[in-house]
Amino acid sequence: MAKISYLYQHHTWQELGARVREQPVVVLPIGSVEDHGHHLPLDTDNFLIWSICEEAAKRAAGEILLLPLIPYGFETHHMDFTGTIDIRQEHLLHFVLDVTKSVAHHGFRRILIADGHGSNMPILDLVARRTILETDALCGTFIWPSLAREEIRRQRESGRGGMSHAGELETSVYLHLAPDKVEMDRAVKEIGMPESEFIWMDLMEGSPVHLMDEWTRFSKTGTYGDPTLGTPGKGEAIFEAVVGAFVRLAREFKNRPRGARTDYHERPSD
Repeated sequence: MAKISYLYQHHTWQELGARVREQPVVVLPIGSVEDHGHHLPLDTDNFLIWSICEEAAKRAAGEILLLPLIPYGFETHHMDFTGTIDIRQEHLLHFVLDVTKSVAHHGFRRILIADGHGSNMPILDLVARRTILETDALCGTFIWPSLAREEIRRQRESGRGGMSHAGELETSVYLHLAPDKVEMDRAVKEIGMPESEFIWMDLMEGSPVHLMDEWTRFSKTGTYGDPTLGTPGKGEAIFEAVVGAFVRLAREFKNRPRGARTDYHERPSD
């Protein structure tokens, strides 16, 4: 295989030293291995986030340096479904933080954690904050649908809850990228949480109160949403919007100014 310049691991250590001088944005993708209904593979989160990150890195003309994917996430609530791999939250936090702090140690000053699995986000937010506080780098994190909210809303046909998990959104993007791996004849709509004014699940329209129970208490297929509305056309439009926004984000983040820190404590003189 030929060396791919945007892949972190394809460089020698001396070459990475040269890349530090260029200060690309180092991107760390993270996903999960978990149930995604009867119609999508266990690799859905990994496949989608890697596809998005790799395409953005290709288009960013050297401004993104892409780390290997972390394939496992926080999944305790999904463990009733065969095949799910769970990394406990404390372990995941420390593992991802070790990665970002290693990158910062080598002199890279802009790091983005690109997430493909919703339940990773509270943990990754803490990782990003600690990276900033404990190193000289800036570190941000995001889940990929947040980069293209307007386009996703334009494409959306499902109501509240339809774009939560293995629903219209993920099914559409997977159909665009790898339709042969999606079993649409097995896709079923399932939105099983009790109706509430304050508590629901949706990747695009989150509820004011966050509550996550064991998944099989409200989903028997592993789906929470409406995958029957997924189409390749929607997936293509969403994928292009997300990748385009990602490239713009990386270019902005690469040059993000950082103010000088000021300590206002008055310290007694000796």
